[in-house]
Amino acid sequence: MNDDIKIIGLGFVNAFLLKAEDGYILIDTGLPDHWEKLEKELIYAGCLPDKLKLVVITHGDGDHTGNARKLREKYGVRIAMHPGDVDQVENGVLLKRRVRPFFYRIIFAIMMLKRKLQKNKISFPKFKPDILLADGQNLEEYGSTAKVIHIPGHTPGSLGVITDKGDLFAGDTFTNRKKPDAAGIVENSGQLKNSLANLKKMKIKTVYPGHGKPFLMEEYLNAQKHGRQGNRI
Repeated sequence: MNDDIKIIGLGFVNAFLLKAEDGYILIDTGLPDHWEKLEKELIYAGCLPDKLKLVVITHGDGDHTGNARKLREKYGVRIAMHPGDVDQVENGVLLKRRVRPFFYRIIFAIMMLKRKLQKNKISFPKFKPDILLADGQNLEEYGSTAKVIHIPGHTPGSLGVITDKGDLFAGDTFTNRKKPDAAGIVENSGQLKNSLANLKKMKIKTVYPGHGKPFLMEEYLNAQKHGRQGNRI
């Protein structure tokens, strides 16, 4: 694993701290319930209050955006994401998505039912992003040689961050709950298929998924080649 990367486990979802020149870039923020742990980890790493250069959101789902507004309000850090998911974070728009396999359907259905029953108790803080990122955009302005890649499918504005060492922060485009796999919750299967095809052409060494442990891209590709992947697009 890359020493420039810190994995911040926030329950069932991950955030990642990427070391940059004279500071850090945070990728994703967890749920609002994770605030205390997230802040504690960032302070311990030495990036708060003034070394956190940027927060990059991989996509607009609340388990990845939940603490973005609070980080900006408390520490003045700017929030960046792809314009394709702005409606989710600004207006609370819920996407219609297909869930697979059957195990994920059950989990997703329970989550949606819980959200409906507790709609007055559950809230994902809305916010307007400071920066809209484009495919191929580099993060040199924030002290990193990493660049942004647009990988729609899980959501319209899903993006990844790839370093020159071949580390990919993939959001929910990949998952590794039991084994490396493609997204199990899909807004547009055609876009996801194209995104995965494009990723295969890149020199990716290690994938850091939004859920589960990091894995070698080669491991995923070998499983796909031999028909052992769980989620078929």
